Amino acid sequence: MAHRAALIPLLEGFFTWAQAAERKLSARSDLAEALRYIIKRRTALTRFATDARLEADNNIAENAIRCIALGRRNWLFAGSHSGGERAAAMYSILQTAKLNGVNPQAYLTDTLTRIAAGHPINRIAELMPWAFQSPPSDVAA
Repeated sequence: MAHRAALIPLLEGFFTWAQAAERKLSARSDLAEALRYIIKRRTALTRFATDARLEADNNIAENAIRCIALGRRNWLFAGSHSGGERAAAMYSILQTAKLNGVNPQAYLTDTLTRIAAGHPINRIAELMPWAFQSPPSDVAA
């Protein structure tokens, strides 16, 4: 937290500079618009310096959706709008499994096997990735 506290004067200096620079620019210039955008969001952009739960960037979120962004072109060939919706649902399920520390292949294999075996629809919560527990291995130790 001490490192973040040391950032506060730097952030203050940046926003002081941004306000002064914005006043010197033509109101319609792209740079003036960009500076106004930053200045208006000052509270949100600097909150990480006083709240240790927050990160200064969104790398975690970007990394989590990278596979979705990479697959975007493939969605053009989903066949239909509903096919694209199904693909998006599958991406969501797989990413949720990963975020819960679950192997997506093991999760899907187990879940689809349980559904095929007649898992009751009123117990769907048991099939969610956060409730998944790897089945015991058949290999004797």
